[in-house]
Amino acid sequence: MVKTRTLTVAAAVGFALAGLVYSQQGPEDGPQLPVAHPECTFFGPDHDKYVQAGKNGSGIARHTGARRAALTVEVASALPPIPGDSRTAANQLASSTNTIDRFIFQALQAANVQPAPPTNDFEFLRRVMLDLTGKIPVPDQVVSFVNDSRADKRAQMVETLLGSPAWLDKWTMFLGDLYQNNSRNTQITRYPQTVTAFNAYIRNSLSSGKPYDQMVREMISDQGTNSYEQGELSYIVGGVVGGGPVQDIWDQQTANIATTFLGLANLNCLLCHNGRGHLDTINLWGSQVTRQQAWGMASFLSHTYTFNTHTDTTNNNSPYYWGTADNSRYTTDYALNTTTGNRPPRLPIGTLKTIAPVYVLSGAKAQPGVNYRVALAQDVTSDFQFARATVNYIWEYFFGIGLVSPSNTFDPARLDPDNPPPSPWTLQPSNPRLLNALAQDFVNSKYDLKALMREIVNSNTYQLSARYNGTWDPTWANLFGRKLVRRLWAEELHDAMVQSSNILPSYNLQTNYGLTTSWAMQLPEPLGTPDGTNGAVNNFLNAFLRGNRDDQPRKGEGSISQALDLMDDNFIMSRIKSTGPATSLLVKNLNLPNDQLVNMLFLAVLSRYPNATEMTTAVNNLQNGGNRNQEAENLLWSLYNKVDFVFNY
Repeated sequence: MVKTRTLTVAAAVGFALAGLVYSQQGPEDGPQLPVAHPECTFFGPDHDKYVQAGKNGSGIARHTGARRAALTVEVASALPPIPGDSRTAANQLASSTNTIDRFIFQALQAANVQPAPPTNDFEFLRRVMLDLTGKIPVPDQVVSFVNDSRADKRAQMVETLLGSPAWLDKWTMFLGDLYQNNSRNTQITRYPQTVTAFNAYIRNSLSSGKPYDQMVREMISDQGTNSYEQGELSYIVGGVVGGGPVQDIWDQQTANIATTFLGLANLNCLLCHNGRGHLDTINLWGSQVTRQQAWGMASFLSHTYTFNTHTDTTNNNSPYYWGTADNSRYTTDYALNTTTGNRPPRLPIGTLKTIAPVYVLSGAKAQPGVNYRVALAQDVTSDFQFARATVNYIWEYFFGIGLVSPSNTFDPARLDPDNPPPSPWTLQPSNPRLLNALAQDFVNSKYDLKALMREIVNSNTYQLSARYNGTWDPTWANLFGRKLVRRLWAEELHDAMVQSSNILPSYNLQTNYGLTTSWAMQLPEPLGTPDGTNGAVNNFLNAFLRGNRDDQPRKGEGSISQALDLMDDNFIMSRIKSTGPATSLLVKNLNLPNDQLVNMLFLAVLSRYPNATEMTTAVNNLQNGGNRNQEAENLLWSLYNKVDFVFNY
């Protein structure tokens, strides 16, 4: 069993401390938002997102950015210098024609903040591969890329990654998280076959290049009887709640749509009560919206019937699939006739007993003869707010924090830089003109997710280093003048260890999901996978906070338990043995000369060569440690515990 070495312990503890810096909260974070109405589901599992540092609302983004910037400073200070530096000439930052660069570097200049230097080729390759595909490069890829002298090699690599199966794996996972594709949540069961079908729908849509607005229209409006065969039905089904009248279901389905596709999580609050008195210090737009207006949005779902059918119609204990239909069981508009359920009573307003569909952001009404859900899907996807919200979710992923943060708390009254809100409110986005320009680019591309990602990762802004020349002020985080690091997803850590060690597991999920895989990024959902016989692997993945796609969102915080797992979990210990399979990284390369062995291990695990100090230390240990095989194991174990393995920077 491998034990500790001074260098390794320092690296592992450095990771743990970086995580604690990120997750700890202190007085500088600002006061927690007072919850005046704790009965509102809006302040459920997401309560910790809503932090207020003043009525202008900008403190929310500043708080989040400061935490991520503190993590960046902590990790960047622990990163060793990389030999070779950049192998390509950096573009002139200020002269870039990329939409992102034009706005970001203008904002940096206005704030008198110097951007970080461009990242080098080693860092760029690892960063962009993890961000686009969830995979780290193999040694041959690193060497080939760094030695490539083409001026456009980074853009060419981006195209290769966007066209790879691994890109489909990563973004099926990302959208599965966003759409909360799981077989069981706090309200309903959807069974693994439904999860598999929804995953297939997402993956096939991405693979075929289906425009994102079309995907969303289908998820909102499609009808069918069998979610095992028609995966997109699962999105609407995810809003089913029990213990109350059908209006509770329509409300939750509406809240889900508003949050996922418009970034308007506050609508969930408005479906319980008027905004005034509840959202006054949180959301200017929301404070002016009434519950009746929110009901108008929910009324687009008021003809929707969501039902399930048992696979064995003679056995009520058999699994079931879901379906949705319109204008069958429900044919009247949203009725104000409830006194029980999960939300406050819905009672007539004077003589008004039903609410007709009215789109909450524009006041548009459903046209006669048009299916209500089809009308809602069209209203949502043709709304510029849909483009803004989508761009912001993707931006948040690539840059660590959104242009609006938290990313699902848009305030429509504070988005227009040409029509700013009244004092003391300020504009909500950190760079409102950039947000609008990116949203317009997204519309112009016909809602092409790949085009949006291409624009982001080819920007000089995205390619800035995590290292900073000078003193970095964490309050600059929203200026995006340096890379804000992120801890790898649980699935990325798993797959990086599997790939680099060349010891591939086999997870047999055929019974429930029709899948056998070695890669965590291909797992259909977090719940109950890999499978019951791999509980230890589940524990390892769960330690890195992959969430459950319900009331436990994916998180990037670090912890002492994560550091301990990296140091002693069997998942890693079984991959560093010099007596392992003949195909393993270590066994295949043990006969190399010491310096070549060190180079190979560094390239495989960290996607770079060792610097002079690391090479000298490693070679001395291999030569003078007594047992060379044991020292090689120690070295590999050390690399898996280094900060630059655990973080994407």
